[in-house]
Amino acid sequence: MNDDVVLYHAENGVATVTLNRPDQRNAINPQVCDAIRAAFDQIEADPEVRVAILTGAGTLFCAGMDLKAFAGGAGDTILFGQYGFGGFVKRQRTKPVIAAVEGAALAGGFEMMLACDLVVAGNSAQFALPEVRIGLIPGAGGAVRLPVTIPRVRANEILLTGKPFAAAEAADWGVINRVTDDGQALAIAMTLAEDIASNALLAVRHTLAIANRAHAANDAAHWAENDKAIVQIAQTADAAEGARAFIEKRAPVWQGK
Repeated sequence: MNDDVVLYHAENGVATVTLNRPDQRNAINPQVCDAIRAAFDQIEADPEVRVAILTGAGTLFCAGMDLKAFAGGAGDTILFGQYGFGGFVKRQRTKPVIAAVEGAALAGGFEMMLACDLVVAGNSAQFALPEVRIGLIPGAGGAVRLPVTIPRVRANEILLTGKPFAAAEAADWGVINRVTDDGQALAIAMTLAEDIASNALLAVRHTLAIANRAHAANDAAHWAENDKAIVQIAQTADAAEGARAFIEKRAPVWQGK
């Protein structure tokens, strides 16, 4: 396996960005943030690239933030570095990004998926925002984007219970575009990317900009409130306990402070 934490490949107008920490469930640490940021800098700068695909190596898309890195004090770097979590979730892009999900997109991984413009997922894929189960909040876009993507009551159930849901449900609710046979998400995403790449570049770019502007009319205010809440929650004893309990594979003991 390549030692790079993120892999980059571009061909025929499509760039593929692959999270490459399969032994760590493609969890996001500061090095991954830097590499994702650099990959999308390259995508934006390359006139030959028209569409991008974001995917994960191995059997899982992304399990979210690396809690060992968080427990070690890297939380601010991962969450509040340039372009937000993963160097990605707050980025203003001019080119469409398709998430190709196999296995699971959890916590920050799910929020990175929500930041993409289209999503293709394998039939067995699972999705969840389990942050409340470890004393944190879904602060990388989950609480901002999900309630305007699906019905509010569905979003609240996902956000407040932290329980996983399946690809079929995600498709029914409009969270993802297509469900494929397991192992085929990247191939189908590539076909979708090639369809987009064959269209007029400026027309695609301006259409995407208009669609995103309509969808995110109140983003700035929501992100400001979101980020304030992350800072407050991340400093609590419960947040520290949740991370320790996850690493130690035990049930957390909440203190309510």
